[in-house]
Formats: sequence, C-alpha cells, structure tokens
Amino acid sequence: MQIARQSPAEALASLDSASDGLNAREAARRLEEFGPNRVEAAARTPWWLSLLGEFTHFFALILWFAAILAFTAAYLQPGEGMFELGLAILGVILVNGSFSFWQTYRAEQALAALEKLLPQSVKVRRDGQEIDIPADQLVPGDILLLIEGAKVPADCRLVESWGLRVNLSTLTGETYPKARSEAAETAAAFDPLAAHCLLLAGTLVVSGEGRAVVYATGMRTEFGHIAHLTQSTGDTESPLQGEIRRVSRLVAMLALGLGVIFFLLGQAIGLPFWANMMFAIGIIVANVPEGLLPTVTLSLALATQRMARRNALVRHLPAVETMGCATVILTDKTGTLTQNRMAVREWFAGSRHHLAAERWPAAREPHLRAVARYCQSLKFTDGQPNGDPMEIALWQFAGELPMPWKFAGEIAFDAERRRMSVYSRAADGSGVLLCKGAPENLLPLCTTWLAGNTIKPLDAEARENFRLAHEDLASRGLRVIACAWKPLAADEAPNEEGMALCGLIGLEDPPRPDVREAVGRCHSAGLRVIMCTGDHPRTALAIGREIDMIRSASPRVMTGDEVRQMSAASLQIALDAPEVIFARVTAEQKMTIVQALQAKVEIVAVTGDGVNDAPALRMADIGIAMGLSGTDVAREAADIVLLDDHFGTIVNAIEEGRAVYENIRKFITYILTSNIPELIPYLAFVLFRIPLPLTVIQILAVDLGTDMLPALALGAEKPSADVMQRPPRPRDERLLSGGLLARAYLFLGPLEALGAMATFFFVLHGFGWHYGETLALGDPRYLQATSACLMAIVLAQMVNLFVCRHPRLPAWHFPLLENRWLLAGLASEVGLMAAILYTPWGNSLFGTAPLALDVFLYALPFALFLGLAEETRKWFVRRA
Repeated sequence: MQIARQSPAEALASLDSASDGLNAREAARRLEEFGPNRVEAAARTPWWLSLLGEFTHFFALILWFAAILAFTAAYLQPGEGMFELGLAILGVILVNGSFSFWQTYRAEQALAALEKLLPQSVKVRRDGQEIDIPADQLVPGDILLLIEGAKVPADCRLVESWGLRVNLSTLTGETYPKARSEAAETAAAFDPLAAHCLLLAGTLVVSGEGRAVVYATGMRTEFGHIAHLTQSTGDTESPLQGEIRRVSRLVAMLALGLGVIFFLLGQAIGLPFWANMMFAIGIIVANVPEGLLPTVTLSLALATQRMARRNALVRHLPAVETMGCATVILTDKTGTLTQNRMAVREWFAGSRHHLAAERWPAAREPHLRAVARYCQSLKFTDGQPNGDPMEIALWQFAGELPMPWKFAGEIAFDAERRRMSVYSRAADGSGVLLCKGAPENLLPLCTTWLAGNTIKPLDAEARENFRLAHEDLASRGLRVIACAWKPLAADEAPNEEGMALCGLIGLEDPPRPDVREAVGRCHSAGLRVIMCTGDHPRTALAIGREIDMIRSASPRVMTGDEVRQMSAASLQIALDAPEVIFARVTAEQKMTIVQALQAKVEIVAVTGDGVNDAPALRMADIGIAMGLSGTDVAREAADIVLLDDHFGTIVNAIEEGRAVYENIRKFITYILTSNIPELIPYLAFVLFRIPLPLTVIQILAVDLGTDMLPALALGAEKPSADVMQRPPRPRDERLLSGGLLARAYLFLGPLEALGAMATFFFVLHGFGWHYGETLALGDPRYLQATSACLMAIVLAQMVNLFVCRHPRLPAWHFPLLENRWLLAGLASEVGLMAAILYTPWGNSLFGTAPLALDVFLYALPFALFLGLAEETRKWFVRRA
C-alpha cells in the first residue's frame, strides 16, 4: 500500500488535501463520487418473500397437493368430509409457515437491537475549522481528529500523533494495543493491519491522540473488505434441512406410489371410478404424516426457548439441531476463550518469580509498585480508570500506594522508543522518574537493579538472569513489561539514562473461568476444539495448555503464512494432527481452514466476535457469535448468538442440539406408527370388501389432532444423561433409518392395526353384522364401528407415547413428572377423543358416534399388549 510508504506531506499531497482539510464544496463533490462512508448491507430477502418461502418448500408442496386432491374430491362427490379435510390441511400449512417465519423474524429483531459498531459522528477539520459531521459523510482526503476512546470510522494515514495506541482486536483478534505513529513504512512488504502509520476502520484508540488523513471509506476499507467476504459467502444447508428434504421426498414417493398402485388395484377388481378415486386419495392422505412438519417446527422452537434460557439466541431454527452433530469447534481466542481484558499473571523481582495472586507485603518492592501504579496516562472518572487496558491492569495490580512527589510531566510512549516515563518533583525540586516499556528497549538504559530497597550493579550475571526471566515469561504467552526507576536531582532534567531496573511484570488476557471445564466436556463428547486466532503463536499455545485444549508435548502450531503457502491437500493432511492451533491468521485464511475441515466431512462450528471472524462464521455449518463483546458484523453472519459470551454456553447448546435430534427420531417413530393402522383399513376395504373401517377425516383427526401434542411432548424431552459422553453422530446417519422404519412400520404399527381392526369387528358383530353386508355411511352401526377403530388407534398411541421415550431403555426409567408436556399430551388426547365421540359437532364433523364402556375395555388389552411387546423387544436389545 503506497500511502504507508509516503511521508505525511506526500500522503496529503497524493489525496489533494492539506493540514487545514478539504473545503466544503470539494467534500460534497467527493461524497458524490465515492459515496457514503458505510458498509453496505447485503441485499436481504424481503420479508414477504421469506414468508412465501415457508409455504413453498417441498413438504409444504406435498400438503398443497393433498389439499387440492381433497377439494377436488369434495367437488366431485360432496358430503364425504373431503372439503373439511382440505380446510384442515390448509390450516396446517398456514400455521406451520407462519410460525416458522415468526420465529426467524423475532430473532432478527432481537439481533437488530445489538447493531452499533462504527461511530455515529466524528470530528474533522474542514476549511481550517474543527467540526463534527456524521460518520457516513467522511470522504477520502478528510483530516480526522482522534482522541482516546474514539472508534476509527474509516481507513486513514496518520500525519501527527502523540502516544497513540490502538486496539485491533475487532480486525485481527489480537488483545494487546499496538503503538501507531506517523513515520513512513520502510519494509519492502508489509501487512496493512500491521503498518505503524495506518489506522483502520472499526479499531479503537485506547490512549493518546492524533490527526490522520482518510484514504478509504465504506466498502473500500479493510472493514468493508471483510464484510464483502461475509456477504459473498452463501448459506449452507443444515444436516436437518437435508434430512427433512430427504424424508419429505421419500414419504411423497411412498404415498403417491401406494395411491397409484391401489387405484390400479381397485380398477382391476371393479370398484366404481369415483369410489376408487376416493380410496386412492385416502391411501395418499393416510401415508402423508401431515403433523410431521409442524411437530418438527414446534420442537425446534421449544429447543430455541430452552437455549435462550441458557443464554443462546438462535437466529435460524435448523441451527438448533446442527449444533448437535458438530464434530469440530473452530474457536477464536480473544473474547471467546479469554476475557478480552488485561491482567497481571506473574512478576519477577529480587531474583525470583512471584504469582500475581500473592498479596503485596507493605514493604515489598515499593519501587516496582510505584512504576506500575503511577507510570501511566489514564483518565479517571469517579475514581475509576479509563484508557489502555494494560495500564489499567498494572494500576489495579499495584494497589493503593502513597506518592510523596507531585506529578511534573511525561515522556510519552512512541513506537520507536517502545517505552514511556513520568516524572514527579518534591517542593525542593528533587524528584523521581518512573519508566516502563519493552524489556529489550529498556534494559540497555539500566546500570543497576533493585532487590527490595537495595541497589545492586546490573552486571553480566544479573542481565542474564533478567534475560532468562524475560524468555520464561514470554514462552508462556505473557506480555512482558520492564519497570525502572531513577532519582532526579533538583537541577537535573528528566532523562532515561542510568536507571535502576525494578523488575519484570507478565500480563495476559486471562481465560474465562468456565472454559477449562467446557473444553473437558467437549473432549468427553468426542468434539475437536481447534483454536484459530490472530494473536501470537506463543500466546495461543500458552492459553491452549492452560485451558487443557492442548495436552500433548508437541502440538501442531501453524501460522497464517504457512496456511497461505499450503495446497488444499496439504492443509487437509495437516489437520489430521490430533492437536492443532492456528495463529496470526487473516479472515481469508480462516475461511480456508473451514473449507478444509468441511472437505474432510467434518461438521464445523465456528465461534468468534470480531469483524475478522464474520466470513468464517457465515461459511461454517454453524456460526456462533458473541452477543456482549461481539461486533454487529459477526452477529449478522452467525446462526447462534451467545448472550453471555461464555464458551460453556456453546457446550450447553451442543447438548440441546443432540437432544433435539434424538427427540425428533422419537416423535417420528411415534407419528409413523399410526400410519399403519390408518393404511390397513383401506387395504381390508379393497381386498376383503368390508365396510371402510376408518374415514379420511378420522385419519386427519389422528394426524393433526390427537397425535400433535403427544408428539410435541416427545420433542421436549430433556437431554439424556449420557448424551455428552458419546461421540457425534456420523454425518451420513439417516434421520429416517431402516431400524426406525422397521420399528414403526413392521412392529409397532401392525400391533396397533391389530387392535384397531379387532375393535372395529367387535362393534360390528355386536350389532349382528355379517360378512358381505353393506352399510350406509350414516348407519348408526357403521358410525360406532369406525369410532371404535379410531378410539383403538388413539388408545394404543397413548401407550406408544411412553415406549417411544427411548429406543432401548424401559419406560419406567424416566419419571413421569420429568416432562410435564407428556401429561399435557395425554390430557389433550383424552379431551379430543371425548370431544370427537361425545359432542354433536364432533359426531357431525368426524362421522362418529358415542361408544359404550365395554368397547374401551375390549380395546385396552391390545394397547397394553403393544407396550409389553415393545418393552420385551427393548429388553432383548439391551441383552444383545
């Protein structure tokens, strides 16, 4: 970037600007040419189009087709209940689509409240006057005035600076503030993020002040470049979305195929055309689980509410389940694993190391404490410090300490000296100079060192001891600050020559308190946790060891430069290492790492809080952003936002995600079981010429009525105790597996069908019906017989609800009150069944009639036998 190599005067000239700034007319012209200084949001899908999409996906189209068939049949042959069936299916489509849309819309509205990163107004110099303007009115060539605490609104080049330091964590992920000055870059090649004379949009001035000329605005900034990467990365289909799509197609082909086969069969045996058409529609409706999609949606919505109570805001419903099948967590360090604040970890003085947890004895190392407490440029509000996080950490670390001299001046920090000093004077003119800075820059200026209050010569042996201590602290990822002290005579000008070295202080961005435990849970659950940070490799490795992410002696540590030079195959092979850390990575390199992991058929969850994390968050299978410390760009790109910024919340979300997948399989088993007793009556009707035991509208009473709340109760089951002790499920594991279909269609379903058909014939024979006798649709005997068949199915489903709580463990293993939705589900089944059988509107709508007690007593043993048979099967499975 040429502007970084130019002197301040050359930079101003290249932008046709001057120290007095642009005039108003030229600023207006440039605003017209370059556009507003804002990151243009990606074109969002209009709300009405998103709403329409909820009604046009594949499963919804199946339901539309079923509704059209029902209305067609109602038009051609009125009075058969098909019109009511069509209305009911339309209701399902409407409720499910509206609910799905509302869940997403509500999450987006909650997210919109968090969007504030770039400053709203800035101070610039125009026409020789300092004025405040909206940040989006900045143009290239503007002279920007920056002070401590200011957010940088555009990419700019310093022309003057006074002790300026900036926090780049939103762009690089690195915690420690970096010094910036107006001196031109001399290196042949350099990274704009590391250029000492450039300030980039989205970063924060933590100390000092400066004047800079704007050279890039809006989407032309580094900030805008990362936003563009985020916007240009397409959404990925979640595993659950893929499985629902597969199940929808399978169910559609099965239903349509059976409908066509039995229509042809009906034609072959001589059924009238319209009766045969009604029969075929009944077959299709019986095999389309109309309640599946709303139950999946409601189950995911309940999971999002549980996750919200555990401080995870879900933006997209399918993301809930995707968390459960994640195999790799690619996590940022700063603000995710760590607290994004500085703290003193250790100090070296008097020839020995001390932990910061040790309390200061009253007389210990007073000079080191004085430097830590008073060598700073902090501002105080109500007694609380504001400014450079490192200086705040040192100030807090030193504790209360009286200062006998009065502050007299400061030798400001700059990037060349890499140190700062303050000096104070007593009434007689004598004083003291306190200095802190990088050890390699400060030690050469020291001639003595302090052991308590004893001054000793800084000879070769002492220098070697301090050098080794410096290396030891740095090797553990600590940022090392050297502190020195010097008395000043009354007539002595402040200078930094011949100081006494007080000691070394090691600072860190400490890990979050719950991270170590959360990482341990990830290991137990078979999840790989890979750190990917913009920070120094040594710092990343030290944090990795501290939180137990790294356990081996020689993990693979790779820098962004290494990643850039690797081929795709080489990177995939490198990721085979058991423990991997990536450091000094850019946004593009983080995306490359995500792509490499996905090429290895991993399901990747990416966490982060900075702008630099956003492209990888968008590309990942599941993007997780920080809600408190995160940027709006990161939150916009994420699927899940952590409201408390705790890494442990991610593990809780994975636990909920795994439970969701298990629960979906439970209620799919439950829902599909009733398809068989809904299908068998139609087969018996055609093959054996008996009265139709179950009408289409009664099928709908089960699928969309009595089955709905119980199925939802299974979707609300708590995670099992061992869910985080098992590895992630394989990516190719099917939601609708052969075992699940066999259990529902070949075992539980036939048992329900047996009870339903037996109860149907029990009622018919009680009325003296004989084989071959036809019954009118309004015949009281027929109405009671179909009602009995419906009741037997519902009764069996009530028992099936309990045996479906786990595919292997017995029903009594789970306390009834552990899931209160179960009781609500049972109550709803009883209530709906009573309304269908014993109210005039229920009898009219569903073609039913009241049943006597003996019919219930006849059906009950069949329902109990289903429970006994399933528990016996489970016992054999556990034994095997």
